[in-house]
Amino acid sequence: MVTHSPSDDRLVLMRGDLTKVSADALVNAANSSLLGGGGVDGAIHRAAGPELLAECRTLNGCPTGEARITGAYRLPARHVIHTVGPVWRGGSQGERETLARCYRRVLELVARHGLRSVAFPSISTGAYGFPIAEAAPIALREMRAALARQPQLERVTVVLFSASDLEVYQRALAEAGTPASS
Repeated sequence: MVTHSPSDDRLVLMRGDLTKVSADALVNAANSSLLGGGGVDGAIHRAAGPELLAECRTLNGCPTGEARITGAYRLPARHVIHTVGPVWRGGSQGERETLARCYRRVLELVARHGLRSVAFPSISTGAYGFPIAEAAPIALREMRAALARQPQLERVTVVLFSASDLEVYQRALAEAGTPASS
């Protein structure tokens, strides 16, 4: 199932496998080492092949809330943008702002590299425990703001693993209403 934003058809929600999505960049919900892990991170590293790990070793990691860009190797993309989301610790330790910063940093790299399409997972909502119902509005707000600021950005896709995750994002998108302004 694919859902387009009612206010901007450049924002797409879908259920699927991120490693199979064709885009200028795929976003990796990485750990701070950038050397692979579980979930989306492990899937991206497996699909990209050992060249991704070799390039990531040269980056010396990435702090939480920041992003780094690499080649995509065997993935159907030109780049992988790695971002390290916050671990949920109850919401009182700046997790929401750190998550928003992850999306902003990724979208800044998209702009800086002149990319026209990017596909995201739901950052921090797996092993890092960020409640997806709180994460989805943050993610969508940052994506919509970037779409408003970046006319070259033709498509932002959120690829969700499960039907229930897709429903959470669809609800958040419906509740968001009018387009974001810059």
